[in-house]
Amino acid sequence: MERLKVVTLGGGSGYTPELIDGFIRRYQELPVSEYWLVDIDAGKEKLEIVGALAQRMVKKAGIDMTVYLTTDLDKALAGADFVTTQIRVGQLAARIQDEKIPLRYGVLGQETTGPGGFMKAQRTIPVLLDLCRKMEQLCPDAWLINFTNPAGMVTEALSRHSAIKSLGICSGANSMMRDIATAYGVEREDVYARVMGLNHLIFADRIAVKGQDLTDDFIEKLAQGVGGNQLKNIPDIGLPAQFIRALKLYPLSYLKYFYLSREVVEHELQALEHGGTRGEQSLVIEKSLFELYRDPNLCEKPAALSARGGALYSDTACSIISSIYNNKREIHVVNVPNQGATPDLADTSVIETNAVIDAHGAHPLAYGRLPAAIKGLIQSVKAFEELTVEAAMTGDKSTALLALASHPLVPSVAVAEHILSDYLAANRDYLPQYTL
Repeated sequence: MERLKVVTLGGGSGYTPELIDGFIRRYQELPVSEYWLVDIDAGKEKLEIVGALAQRMVKKAGIDMTVYLTTDLDKALAGADFVTTQIRVGQLAARIQDEKIPLRYGVLGQETTGPGGFMKAQRTIPVLLDLCRKMEQLCPDAWLINFTNPAGMVTEALSRHSAIKSLGICSGANSMMRDIATAYGVEREDVYARVMGLNHLIFADRIAVKGQDLTDDFIEKLAQGVGGNQLKNIPDIGLPAQFIRALKLYPLSYLKYFYLSREVVEHELQALEHGGTRGEQSLVIEKSLFELYRDPNLCEKPAALSARGGALYSDTACSIISSIYNNKREIHVVNVPNQGATPDLADTSVIETNAVIDAHGAHPLAYGRLPAAIKGLIQSVKAFEELTVEAAMTGDKSTALLALASHPLVPSVAVAEHILSDYLAANRDYLPQYTL
């Protein structure tokens, strides 16, 4: 059996034990012999802590896998088969700024939706395109599996500006299907949901359990407050029952940012006063996680890791890698160019949807026209995403302003100008493409 080399950029992340756990459980079908964890010098301490836990997990599992820790990206990439990314340029301190600045103007402060997603993309896209250029030299045949947020916009930039084979993943759809499974007392594998939309802006319009169409039944459960998706990083505010019945779709929890925007902003402003932003809360969670990781007796993924938003994504990432490697032709929800899945978006526009995954990559399943109830929102956010990618590539302030002003959650151009000015001032060290 072929031996695989896998590289994770951002190896010092608190999420890394998720990936290690996923690779260990799939070792018989995914024989990773070299697993390289890479981070920057500023993340070296965390890399060593997480890396030591990863090595203990592998030793306990008794498998023939060697975990390497390095800050030498070139050494890690040489001859790699798969590269995964989970980086955070500017670390959590930058995320906290992303959240707090829009809130000054009464606008949603969130990591990937609205202005926060714009700013994270400006810092992240140039770094990952630099990674792709290195991959083109050192491992041109490798697959890049991106989990770095904003996953949809990052994947759009990579698909448009790099020849490296790539696709984006997110745990959101998987979380939705788990919740459907819980609602009906079945296993996750018994559930299929047809997903349409963009990253963190997805809806399921068909829900089947063990082959039986239960869409209408599940929508009624949602209306009655049963079985809904509640991600840990989303405020626990319910959508009105009448609206859910009218929509006739299962929306990811992130849609609350659009459908309950005023209520969510009020919730965030209250949280800012009492418990801090989600980024500040994540900082506390991360600190406690790393205290656990330091324990030399810990040899498995700790249960406390589930407190982080995006937990359990290893099932998504590792399953997709296995489907590519083993040419399984499994269906997964991924971020991939539209390629005709819907005529309501350009073929080159990256969407998040069900796709057949095989050795050649992701092949999105066509679902046709977007329902009228969500078409305008999706097209509007896609325009914002395209402008955001262009701004990240060029560092053009006018394009950046257009991007922010076009987002449905930004109420005016004047507010967009204020947010952009504050963002650029707070991120000088991470925006080499801009003239500041």
